[in-house]
Amino acid sequence: MRNSPDPARLNAAIENVHRAGMPGLFAEVRHGDEIWRGAAGVADTATGRPVTAGMRHRVGSITKTFTAAAVMQQVESGRIGLDAPIGRYVPELVPGARGDAITVRMLINHTSGLAEYLPYAYPSLKAFPVLADTGPQSLDDNRFTRFDPTELIEMGVTAPAVGPPGGTPGVYSNTNYLLLGELLRHVTGAPAAQIITRDVIERAGLRDTELPVEPYLGGPHAKIYEAWFGMIDPRRDFSVYDMSWVGPAAALISTVTDLNRFFRKLLAGEIVSPASLAEMQRTVPVVSQEGRVIDYGLGLHPMEALGPGAFWGHGGTVWGAGALAMTRADGGRQMSVAVTAQRWNRLDSTGRPQPHPIDAALADFYRLAMYG
Repeated sequence: MRNSPDPARLNAAIENVHRAGMPGLFAEVRHGDEIWRGAAGVADTATGRPVTAGMRHRVGSITKTFTAAAVMQQVESGRIGLDAPIGRYVPELVPGARGDAITVRMLINHTSGLAEYLPYAYPSLKAFPVLADTGPQSLDDNRFTRFDPTELIEMGVTAPAVGPPGGTPGVYSNTNYLLLGELLRHVTGAPAAQIITRDVIERAGLRDTELPVEPYLGGPHAKIYEAWFGMIDPRRDFSVYDMSWVGPAAALISTVTDLNRFFRKLLAGEIVSPASLAEMQRTVPVVSQEGRVIDYGLGLHPMEALGPGAFWGHGGTVWGAGALAMTRADGGRQMSVAVTAQRWNRLDSTGRPQPHPIDAALADFYRLAMYG
């Protein structure tokens, strides 16, 4: 088995994803000091402008790893107790017995039992995750909506619980990470975005990563296209979007190079202490938004579905954009990928996403990137 990145094969594999129907995608693969960067497809389907490997991109829930790292730094400083109840810090957001029962750890690893606020903030997604009974109208309606995070948190806290505090499997919920953002604000006196920028993004030396304030993507970037399981046809451009709907849960903008740098430093114990990293790698079973049970740590989870070997990282999706970052446990092999379309699978008669050629082509690229 060849371990070094094979440029010709990687170029062919990434081109296959584009041919399978992905408008554009770009990636960086690292093996020790060897680096391959590649891109395929277009950054704008109207003009044919090509996509390039250095473009900035919305990376969705990869944001959670950054937020979790910022919280763990506050745990190290003694300002936050990892197993302290969230009600000790923000009782007005999680009042009463639930605030006493839900710990900071439960928020970070999605075992709080708090429901997802998204179906309540986006009325056409009310039936989510029952996809067949959802619709894309709210995505357009809220393009420039400026959400207050405490209002979104209230939607999740007042919704029926999805499980008891600390129960497993947990259920993945963005409500948890908006609460972590408010927790950071409470203990530092500064907005979560400012703390994550100072203590994580700048500490890692990331040059093209930010938590945006404006709905516009600055710098070189591709347009991003949402299909919502074939209900938006043709796919619609969602590049311009107010990201307050996800904030510290999924609003991050980054590049594939920055993502690899961040995860390499995180797993080397250079962002949080080795003891904190060990806590982040303690996993519990969690039901993902796709309905699969995965092992999930503190904003970090193992990815071994592609074959042998322990890889750690996170994936992310927002309207139109997706990303995946994986790093081998020893830091010796890395892959970060950004794609410019989301929810390309149409639904079958039972409302389940049908297989699409993009899925197989991406899986082939991932295997080649991580194993050679």
